[in-house]
Amino acid sequence: MLDSLSLPILLLIFSVAAAVVWRAGISLSDTTDILSKRFKLGEALGGIIVLAIVTNLPEIAITISASLTNKVELAVGNILGGIAMQTVVLALLDAVGIGKQATLSSRQSSLIPVLEGIVVIAMLTIVVMGHQLPVDLIVARMTPAGVLLIVVWMVGVWLTNKANKGLPWQLVQSTQPPKKNQSSSDQPSTTRSVLIFSIAALATLAGGVALEESGDAMSSKLGMNGVIFGATILAAATSLPEVSTGLAAVKLKDYTLAVSDIFGGNAFLPVLLALATMISGKPVLPTAQKSDIYLTGLGILVTVVYVYGFLFRPKRQIARMGIDSFVVLLLYLLGTAGLFMIARK
Repeated sequence: MLDSLSLPILLLIFSVAAAVVWRAGISLSDTTDILSKRFKLGEALGGIIVLAIVTNLPEIAITISASLTNKVELAVGNILGGIAMQTVVLALLDAVGIGKQATLSSRQSSLIPVLEGIVVIAMLTIVVMGHQLPVDLIVARMTPAGVLLIVVWMVGVWLTNKANKGLPWQLVQSTQPPKKNQSSSDQPSTTRSVLIFSIAALATLAGGVALEESGDAMSSKLGMNGVIFGATILAAATSLPEVSTGLAAVKLKDYTLAVSDIFGGNAFLPVLLALATMISGKPVLPTAQKSDIYLTGLGILVTVVYVYGFLFRPKRQIARMGIDSFVVLLLYLLGTAGLFMIARK
């Protein structure tokens, strides 16, 4: 639809859409924090369900659009490449949002992020297993892997909610500084918060679609490989909501919410593969490309690093980041280099 526009116009549309998504993400973070407390969801559950799904509206729109237009490979690359990309957002939050005073891992005061990371690893493991199944193994537009992805995600959300109410051991409280409590009069009403949240969600959806359309058109004009585009530029563009919401959450000192937004979104993204199968009527995972499975492995690898980081909570920093964040950034850069090598074959 935008292919006829010139490159400068496409770049302008891309930039405006990015600004809209960024600003909407801040509003989403602020209102999710308020609504999570009003409805007693807890910071972690608010991140894994509400904020995680809403900030992935661009990916949802891309999945639906790509499935309807028979471009499922673009959606798959965006989903699996987005998981690794969004995990790297935690390194950005660690370096920019926290700074020299501490590390993101050391600010975690519960094991909730660890549990969420395990759910992400489980979901990505199912993706690898689903890739090995026969192409014709599909009934009523559903595959065994797709059903399992939905079930495991729902169980993971339930277990996270249960853990949020209390785990069967005593946790040592962190030295996290006390949060600034706002009086109820300083905060908007529940109705106003819901309205702001809804508008920001719609803006995120519209901005995400504009990012995908303009970015796709730019990649065609530049002659960029579709696999590389979906896993890097498109994944980075659709990760903007996570960047803005994460920075806003860190600013509010809601460190658990910042992590839950990323891990919650990463756990939810593979569910969209089941959605793509239902819409297209074709099994997505058995036909996934080699690069897609490579990105799945990269997503597992960077998640494992952070799981260990949240367990050991390192305070030592390298380049203003915790050791775990530095390792994740290094692995992602090396992994992206490997992706370019795969795409060249």
